[in-house]
Amino acid sequence: MADQYEVLRTVFGYDSFRGDQEDVVSHVIAGGDAVVLMPTGGGKSLCYQVPALVRDGCAIVVSPLIALMSDQVGALLQLGVKAAFLNSTQSSEERSDVERRFLAGDLDLIYVAPERLSQSYTRDLLSRGKLSLVAIDEAHCVSQWGHDFRPDYLALGDLAELWPDVPRIALTATATRRTHEELTQRLHLQNARHFVASFDRPNITYRIEPKSQVNKQLLEFITTEGVVDGQQATGIVYALSRKSVENIAKFLSSNGINALPYHAGLDKRLRDDTLHRFLREDGIVVVATIAFGMGIDKPDVRFVAHVDLPKSVEGYYQETGRAGRDGLPSVAWMAYGLADVVQQQRLIRMSDGDAAHRRAQSEHLNAMLALCETATCRRQQLLRYFDQDSEPCGNCDTCLNPPKTWDGTVSAQKLMSTIWRLDREHRQHYGAGHLIDILRGVDSKRIEQLGHKSLSTYGIGSNLDANTWSSVVRQLLASGYLETRGEYGQYYLTEAGVPVMHGEVQQMFREDTRGPGRARRPKTAAVSADLSDADRELFESLRRWRTSVAKAAQIPPYTVLSNKSLEGLAQIRPTSSEQMLSVSGIGEAKLERYGTAILEVIDEFTSA
Repeated sequence: MADQYEVLRTVFGYDSFRGDQEDVVSHVIAGGDAVVLMPTGGGKSLCYQVPALVRDGCAIVVSPLIALMSDQVGALLQLGVKAAFLNSTQSSEERSDVERRFLAGDLDLIYVAPERLSQSYTRDLLSRGKLSLVAIDEAHCVSQWGHDFRPDYLALGDLAELWPDVPRIALTATATRRTHEELTQRLHLQNARHFVASFDRPNITYRIEPKSQVNKQLLEFITTEGVVDGQQATGIVYALSRKSVENIAKFLSSNGINALPYHAGLDKRLRDDTLHRFLREDGIVVVATIAFGMGIDKPDVRFVAHVDLPKSVEGYYQETGRAGRDGLPSVAWMAYGLADVVQQQRLIRMSDGDAAHRRAQSEHLNAMLALCETATCRRQQLLRYFDQDSEPCGNCDTCLNPPKTWDGTVSAQKLMSTIWRLDREHRQHYGAGHLIDILRGVDSKRIEQLGHKSLSTYGIGSNLDANTWSSVVRQLLASGYLETRGEYGQYYLTEAGVPVMHGEVQQMFREDTRGPGRARRPKTAAVSADLSDADRELFESLRRWRTSVAKAAQIPPYTVLSNKSLEGLAQIRPTSSEQMLSVSGIGEAKLERYGTAILEVIDEFTSA
């Protein structure tokens, strides 16, 4: 039987493991249970795929990603791995064939959705075969504290009793300490060994700017920073509502961006076609709700943009982590405004959960607001949320262009006093726009009719413009000194805000600039900067060959060979099969399938 190092080299084409991979693989091969927290792009899949090929039997991989199972299995088939899936997209004949192969011992891995694995028929079937391990991917879905809770995951804890001698490995790209503890408990993995990697993605530049005309801001971002070598880069834009998704996709398309909408309300064939094009074509920008993206392995997504505030830091981290999986420079951009906060707070109040659930959602939102409003390094703030300390990164907007701060204690008092007086003198509460109009002394018919000109705070904030006052409101919300209630987001003082109103606490605000400076615009790249001009030309020739192969086989190009493998080929320019095996990502199956064609491309290029 091959050991893990031989499998890594001959099947996957890698000379060595990365980070914790080696320890995880060895532990699982020896029969141990494991909980693995590793960032997107950190190589989680190898942690169960390698043991699956070393241990005797077939591995069960639990994944919520029915739409992607075909591509995931297809990538393994490209490596010569005997893999299959069982899900609702198959005909009864196709499922019967997979079941037959499993019982005959002719499969290394089977991917199943959690709802299928909870069925007694599926469990009985799997109990009749030889299981090597059970891998539970996207394990944060079992936690009600996680950002993507799936009730079907709750039944997976039973697997410990159903197959007590089969090692289990739970994997996720994101989990706070609370989510980590809950998934461990719910999956009955208290005796497992835990592997927690760094959550830092140093190649991603984080940028958050105030929202004004968000469509125009997004278009400017994509046309300036979403371009690689003069060509539109692949990216994802996240919006909160289906209507926003469709409107933004239409707006971008009308301005020359190859943008496609994706949300659960669209026809399934259209969604599948969008996913198919995103995985197989270059330069596609998918505008989507958070229904899109989990489990997508496309390595060359150059940017992820948010036009609405995410519900949690975990969700934000997971979504932005879909950029730059190949390790090359990428950007996470977000436009964020006061209306986002009010909307999220309203959604929390209207949610179906109990008081504890709403408190949890509020805590998630407050952490997200703190990330948006920080005047210090965003990466430090982000990693601190996952209990990881770091130095200032030098690669986020607050590091590249440090924001100025100003003493806003008096301004905070003016705003809070307005809220307090409206409540005391009129028994009324209003949204931010009306509060700002009172402070700035706007002479409107509405203010006249409501009698608000008589307030002692009327006009005392005319020294600040409306944008600055919006920033003050937003930052006081983020600090927990104000809260909104009601359908229209009326403002109230919190208990914590009373000392601020009385001037007992100094309140420093970050200066709100309309679109932060770009003194050092993050660079995006399609290939490594280490390639010479001649190597880049060969890389492009190899990429054109890869595209034609992928198109003919109807598979994503990166499952043929990764960009990193193409770079290695362009630099080494192998003239034999032995030399080709030294390139990262090329194992025996890919050498046999593509070796002759690759050598022909290289020979034709060098002979020209």
